[in-house]
Amino acid sequence: MESLTELRVRYAETDAMGIVHHATYPVWMELGRSDFLRELGQSYADWEARGVRLVVNEIRVRFRAPAYYDELVQVRTFLRETGRRRIVFGYRIERDGTLLAEGESIHLVAGSDNRARVLPEDLLALVQRT
Repeated sequence: MESLTELRVRYAETDAMGIVHHATYPVWMELGRSDFLRELGQSYADWEARGVRLVVNEIRVRFRAPAYYDELVQVRTFLRETGRRRIVFGYRIERDGTLLAEGESIHLVAGSDNRARVLPEDLLALVQRT
């Protein structure tokens, strides 16, 4: 499964050269990740209400081409790895089929106390069916 999030580049997301600032891409990845879970039928807020958190352990972004103010970009989000203690999301950020950036975020499963936990069986089954 892959989710698609489309967004328009806001002026505040660009630097003095008019190019999307590198710090914006993880924010877009988070939007994609939230949309991905929502499309599975459970929002991240639903997970948090159950005491399940996905703590960011690592984020990687490889930049391929610049994006500019007012352009429409697409964030494609998919799962690279699912497990009881760790989930890895993959991302492709594109503009009209042109790859702008690709990356991944690695998340560790934690409880509302931020201590390591295992993913409940029903949520593991939900993400593994993709």
